[in-house]
Amino acid sequence: MAPSGPDGQAVPLDVSGLAATAGALAALARLRLAAHRAGRTVLLTGASPGLRALLELAGLDGEFEWESEEWEEARGVEE
Repeated sequence: MAPSGPDGQAVPLDVSGLAATAGALAALARLRLAAHRAGRTVLLTGASPGLRALLELAGLDGEFEWESEEWEEARGVEE
């Protein structure tokens, strides 16, 4: 994972209303690229399991920071 910006913080983005679609995937990929060029990371919050699965399938899940979600606990993911 790339380091956060100069102030040590990632750019937070609430994606709770974002559907797991190809358009959403493309938009998040472009956002990640822009953040990377600015020396920042993106912290996704409120991601649905479907959106997380889509990002994982596309190989982009490791490109974002993630807020701990309830579904991780249900799947047995520990931080």
